[in-house]
Formats: sequence, C-alpha cells, structure tokens
Amino acid sequence: MKLSTRTRYGARAMLDLAFDYGKGPISSKEIAERQDLSQKYLENLMTTLRSAGLIRSARGPQGGHVLACPPEQITLRAIFEALEGAGGFVECTTDPTLCGRSADCVTQEVWAQMYEAAMAVLEEVTLADLVRRSGERRSNAHAMYYI
Repeated sequence: MKLSTRTRYGARAMLDLAFDYGKGPISSKEIAERQDLSQKYLENLMTTLRSAGLIRSARGPQGGHVLACPPEQITLRAIFEALEGAGGFVECTTDPTLCGRSADCVTQEVWAQMYEAAMAVLEEVTLADLVRRSGERRSNAHAMYYI
C-alpha cells in the first residue's frame, strides 16, 4: 500500500497550519512555498479539507487558512479520510456487492483487517503529536514535513 500525494501533501499543509495555530490565517502561497508544493494543487487540497470541516478559510489581503479546531483534536485518520475517503483499501470490504467473488474470497477479510489496523494507528496520532515530535527533532519547526 502506498499513500497518495493527496494524503501526504494534505497532511503537510495541515501540519504547517498546526505549527502556527492561534496566530491567524496563513495564505496558500506561504504554505505552498514552505512545503515546496504547487499552489494550485494545494488549493485543491484545501478545498477538500475545508469541505470536511478540518480548516476554515477567509479571502482578502488578511485571508488564508486556519485549523477549524485545536491540533489536539485533529487526527491523521481525519485527514486521511477527508482526502481519500473512508471506503477501505479494497472496495469490496465495505460493499461486498461490488465483487462477484466476495462470498468465496479468502483475502477480503485480510484487506479489511489491514485497513482497520492502519486506521487505528492514524487515529492515535494528532497534529499536536506531530508538532511535538518535530520540536524534538529540529529547531526549525517548518523544516520537518516529510510525511
């Protein structure tokens, strides 16, 4: 299994916002520059994260993005599910009618267990945890974004 760029870049952008939580909006341009991301691609991710209720955005000269709630309340699972959906790694694990082999498939249960194990890990890690981990590793907080 590989994480998509949507999840990796979205988590980086959310972590960037977590570092500056409480300091006001941060522009997409600033996040894109700090994270070495395409601003257009970042805007697409921010739209999705906003629709999921994870960030708030304001337009105008003082506009930008902020976390919708404290970093302690946003898990990596919430970010993953906002950007990838909550359908499991294999579609047939959440909707067996999608596969004619579902009744006899011996791997379907394994794929479902694998997804639940991964989601349990992501549920345990918040943005605040990542900010703390970064502080332990680097003096320049914005230098750490290799998720």
